[in-house]
Amino acid sequence: MKYKAFSEKQLKVLNWWCREGGYDGIICDGAVRSGKTLCMSVSFVAWAMAHFNGCSFAICGKTIKSVKRNVIVPLRQALDDLGFYVRDRLSSNFMEVSAEGSMNTFYVFGGRDESSASLIQGMTLCGVLFDEAALMPRSFVEQAVARCSVDGSKLWFNCNPEYPQHWFNREWIKKVREKNLYYIHFTMEDNPSLSDEMLSRYRRMYSGSFYQRYVLGKWVASEGLVYPFMGDDRMLWDIPAGGFDDYVISCDYGTVNPSSFGLWGLSGGVWYRIEEYYYDSRRQGSSRTDEEHYKGLCSLAGDRQISRVIVDPSAASFIEVIKRHGRFDVIPAKNNVIDGIRQVSTALKQGSIRICRCCSDSIREFGLYRWESSGRDAPLKENDHAMDDIRYFASTYLNGRQDDVFAIALDRGEVIY
Repeated sequence: MKYKAFSEKQLKVLNWWCREGGYDGIICDGAVRSGKTLCMSVSFVAWAMAHFNGCSFAICGKTIKSVKRNVIVPLRQALDDLGFYVRDRLSSNFMEVSAEGSMNTFYVFGGRDESSASLIQGMTLCGVLFDEAALMPRSFVEQAVARCSVDGSKLWFNCNPEYPQHWFNREWIKKVREKNLYYIHFTMEDNPSLSDEMLSRYRRMYSGSFYQRYVLGKWVASEGLVYPFMGDDRMLWDIPAGGFDDYVISCDYGTVNPSSFGLWGLSGGVWYRIEEYYYDSRRQGSSRTDEEHYKGLCSLAGDRQISRVIVDPSAASFIEVIKRHGRFDVIPAKNNVIDGIRQVSTALKQGSIRICRCCSDSIREFGLYRWESSGRDAPLKENDHAMDDIRYFASTYLNGRQDDVFAIALDRGEVIY
């Protein structure tokens, strides 16, 4: 692995535990791609090996898969380069690290939901590293913190900002002095491996509150329009000529509420929303049955070969109707609202999905879809039906196909301090 010279803040992360001062832990928050994770994980293992032998530690993330991909794989390479001996037991979710006669065990945990706290309950740990702590439930984090009962144990937190009233911001970042924690805030400029070109690219990827959080690293509330940039006519497109390589339909299903189905066509590596079905029973004066909505789905598809139909996961009866007819391959959508909105926003900004001018109901909802004013991360549950089916497409098909696979190519090289 090749390394650039560490930035000033990365060096602080690497050696904070070497100094006098007696901090009980460290929190690093800030922008995405700001160089927090690798230096923190290397520092965590170096601290553990310098102070303990024959002890247990935990490395935690939202899921075990994300921890292995985002933390363990690059950490494993860095430890090899630094002369540590690592014995993988990743199929059993732990690894053993040895150096100069000491050996410690590092367990991997996923804090996906409230039930995850039971996974770590009962362990005795000398330290725990939380990667993306703000994405984990409070119960899991607090249970893991409670496991660190050995003298000299320390806590390591790494996260990107969320909304200001998030429990991690309130209970940890706002109380760093009370909890005797060392705090470092990162920006993208603190990552020396990012070129000016890449910095500009990341700044273009986000807008609104996501820009404030992921680029500027601020804990800010979501407010106003969810997709404010869609008011620019340059974000709307004509249907491209020359045909399409693939088709997908995304569906938000409703009986009393509107149903919105979007037809997506792939052209030149870009997915275009080229046609839609939108039925509002209140506006039309009558509701439709599952079979009638299925006829609308068939009319939208026409004689095209549709690769997938992605449906609101709560619409179990409609999914069964589609399966029974046997024409379409139907899958339930992923339905994490905030992750999905972020993925849609990024895809629209990057141009990997495009909305065609003929999709009038989508365009209307883009101009009305707003955040709640309650201080929490949630859009208003109105004018959101096309917004939901677009989100299902982005999170389930556009991004979801890559969730189970990752590949890394690493070059071995000299570490520069």
